[in-house]
Amino acid sequence: MTPADALAALRDAAPERPTLAERRRRLGALARVLVRRAGEVAAAADADYGGRAAEETLVADVLVTVQAARRARRWLRWWARPRPVLAPLPFQPCWAWVEPVPKGVVGVMAPWNYPVQLCLWPALEAVAAGNRVCLKPSEHTPRTAALIAEMVEEAWGPSVARVVQGGPEVAADFAAQPWDHLVFTGGTETGRLVAQAAAAGLVPVTLELGGRCAALVLPGARLDAAARAILAGKAVNAGQTCVAPDTVLLVGHSRADFAAAARATGIAAETRVVPWQAPRQARLAEGTERLAPGPVPLRLGGDPGEESFGPVLGAVECDGLDAALAWLAARPAPLALFLFGATGAEEVRIAAGTRSGSIATGRTLDHVAFPGLPFGGVGASGSGRYHGRAGFDAFSDWRARVRHGPFALARLLDAPRGERARKLARRLVR
Repeated sequence: MTPADALAALRDAAPERPTLAERRRRLGALARVLVRRAGEVAAAADADYGGRAAEETLVADVLVTVQAARRARRWLRWWARPRPVLAPLPFQPCWAWVEPVPKGVVGVMAPWNYPVQLCLWPALEAVAAGNRVCLKPSEHTPRTAALIAEMVEEAWGPSVARVVQGGPEVAADFAAQPWDHLVFTGGTETGRLVAQAAAAGLVPVTLELGGRCAALVLPGARLDAAARAILAGKAVNAGQTCVAPDTVLLVGHSRADFAAAARATGIAAETRVVPWQAPRQARLAEGTERLAPGPVPLRLGGDPGEESFGPVLGAVECDGLDAALAWLAARPAPLALFLFGATGAEEVRIAAGTRSGSIATGRTLDHVAFPGLPFGGVGASGSGRYHGRAGFDAFSDWRARVRHGPFALARLLDAPRGERARKLARRLVR
């Protein structure tokens, strides 16, 4: 099935808006299917990767998606309530409100690094908002993509969701379709191409892209605790995570001391670097030092000059917080900043002096699993937000509604106008 065929089928399938009860049923069905087939998901991802830790798939792909579906089901009636708006005095008595209306058919283009989560999380929130969805999983994870198609068919059926599979040509065709909303997760350069293709049809987009996420280790940090938290986040999925710490900015600490603290953690990745990433990761690893033994070691280098998206971690010594902020300002805004040892004043200053999709203190990565916390980037790291209510809002058109009363002061300005209307207009302006 081509993207155009899938879009046409979904547009014809269900012209009526689904009730909240039906949407809640669909969310519950997806959660149950994911739980029941969790072992299959882990096995498919392991085969696609050539070695992926089952725990990482079960937590980062299955569990977080199930939690998102269950939370959306629980909160849906509240999210979908019309929201009242106060009418200006000259138009009262008057009732005004906004109501969420499904956009129609939402396209979702998902990457390979978290193939289930990044495909089904935006999709389930689009379904919660009353839409139908068309999914394009990554061709790099074909077994997982086939399983996603089976699970979506089982939970939602072809009148609600379709899955399109294929390589770069299919992806380009998918991006060019006149969706009512398009979600893309992937690299920044590809995101630019997707945005350009969507712009031709004036399709609104949510882009979750990359970004050189930095960890700031400040003078007040305990170096052993900071190193453990940073490496724990870097080890997840062998660093193949858009919000993984990419570069450590050391303020008041030496690179040698951080390397020693990192080696003392003994942390190494349990998931392999995927084959199509291996040449690039080998290039980035040149001149770096190994931090732990094992088949997938984490490595420490200098400023990599690009997003590593793998097990190589950069380290840069900064003369002070001003130098760290200047380093950040000279680069595109990241998806996340991670702070260690920041005082209250330093945290305020960093928040005021930087742009990023999020700031987390004391840990890395964890905040992405919060189903109620909006997730997304800024600038080169993305645009738009989803997760929780932010996702429901993003995949809804907020229609303005007004019900006028029998009389309002503003009607004195209706034509034909006399001197009284002119006086009233001047009075209202004053």
